[in-house]
Amino acid sequence: MVAPLSSQDSEDTEVMEENIELAGAQMKRKEAPEEGSRDSGEGYRFSDWSPLRWFRMLSEEMHWSFVFGVIAVYGVSQGLGGSISRVATDYYWKDVQMVQPSAAQVYQGITSIPWIVKPLWGLLTDVLPVAGYRRRPYFILSGLLGILSMLTLSLHSKLHVIFALLAMTTGSAGVAIADVTVDACVAQNSINHPSLAADMQSLCGLSSSIGKLLGFSISGLLVHAIGSQGVLGLLSIPSVLVLSVGIMLKEMHIPNFAYGEVFQKLQQAIRTMRTTLQCPYVWRPCVYMYMSLALSLNIEEGMFYWYTDKKSGPSFSQETIGFIFSIGSVGSLLGVLLYQNILKDYPFRGLLFWSQLISGIAGMLDLVMVLRLNLKFGLPDYFFAVIDESVSRMVGQFKWMPLLVLSSKLCPRGIEGTFFALLMSIDNVGLLTSSWAGGLLLHLLKVARTEFSNLWAAILIRNIMRIVPLVLLFLVPKSDQNSTLLPADMLDGDDDMEVLEEDIDDIEDIELVSLVSKT
Repeated sequence: MVAPLSSQDSEDTEVMEENIELAGAQMKRKEAPEEGSRDSGEGYRFSDWSPLRWFRMLSEEMHWSFVFGVIAVYGVSQGLGGSISRVATDYYWKDVQMVQPSAAQVYQGITSIPWIVKPLWGLLTDVLPVAGYRRRPYFILSGLLGILSMLTLSLHSKLHVIFALLAMTTGSAGVAIADVTVDACVAQNSINHPSLAADMQSLCGLSSSIGKLLGFSISGLLVHAIGSQGVLGLLSIPSVLVLSVGIMLKEMHIPNFAYGEVFQKLQQAIRTMRTTLQCPYVWRPCVYMYMSLALSLNIEEGMFYWYTDKKSGPSFSQETIGFIFSIGSVGSLLGVLLYQNILKDYPFRGLLFWSQLISGIAGMLDLVMVLRLNLKFGLPDYFFAVIDESVSRMVGQFKWMPLLVLSSKLCPRGIEGTFFALLMSIDNVGLLTSSWAGGLLLHLLKVARTEFSNLWAAILIRNIMRIVPLVLLFLVPKSDQNSTLLPADMLDGDDDMEVLEEDIDDIEDIELVSLVSKT
């Protein structure tokens, strides 16, 4: 009679069987690669592959649960939910809390603070597994925070502005935690599949753009039908989907994790981050990313108040606002498609030069509309606002997509989640600076709820500031977007899971599988 396995032997056997499965899958891909597989490092194009086959390729290379997680977080939570939240919160601050546009701009910046501390969430996902998993528990936490915060905003009709701001910040924290967790998965797969890095960012961008298109299309109708608070209550549904990602995500279990070594791992991660940041290939692009975003002053709240003003502005309805933003999402989606098919093989520096320059020029469309010049040319406000929003969103993707690819290629192995979160937090500090500086500009120019005489000056200053980062382009590498930017030694790490994945990737001896099979 065979003796029963002990608990430890059972866990080891389970891990060993999972390793065999991963090794077998890897060896099958090496022995019989699919038609069209890429050994040369060239990216898939939609012109060569249908979207369904492209999705299938990504699912086979990185498992379907990863693709599902990206779609759930980027497409549903940030895309669909974020676009609906954009319209609902604008009307919430304007009609429920009755605040000035400059104050609303500052509040929007405060709710983005959880995105600035993304390295904290990244450190937790990288060095502190919960119940043996590094990613799944944080998706669950993210979903719970989103559900509680959105229901709080929806069910309290006379919530004080401080508590409303706290609830929105908590909801933002939930989205940020999910974002940094899925970013860790993307960065990890970008290291393991460098030729698929641009495709993964395209998947993120496409999911986000399609979600925004759907969200903005129905946002105005929802606000008109059930009010801004009712819409905020519906936003608990995307959080439920994020929670389901934490349940279904395929992730290697880490048995008997030594929690006593967490502090040591934190110190090691911080040392690795510090060493990486001292590399000129890393800190120079980081400086450019921050300055590029910080100098593009955000005055969107001033434009929103002007859009809905009955005296000075075009007095757009809630449905019209949502529809304008939805058409803008078409421009965003078009920008992602153009990037995927045409722009993703261009060098970073040239692409960022033209996107930054066009961004400053496209901003002049706002100036034309606020000065009512479009009416002199016979172009109605509604038609011109649609063009303005579409062009600005498309150009924004031209600028944002290469920055994401650049960030994913600056992450050392083993702390992908932490370092990618650090890079994204630098971007979010830039966005926060932009938002607060924009709010200050609106305040100094005395742009208020019903006073917009100086809004044109704010737009002109913003457009000029968008062009200033061109003088800092020398900080961006000249290499193309398929190149490896970090030195080889910085791509190595001693994280347990990364070492295990690296060992599996290097399996060439069939005797190993035979030996383990006998065991």
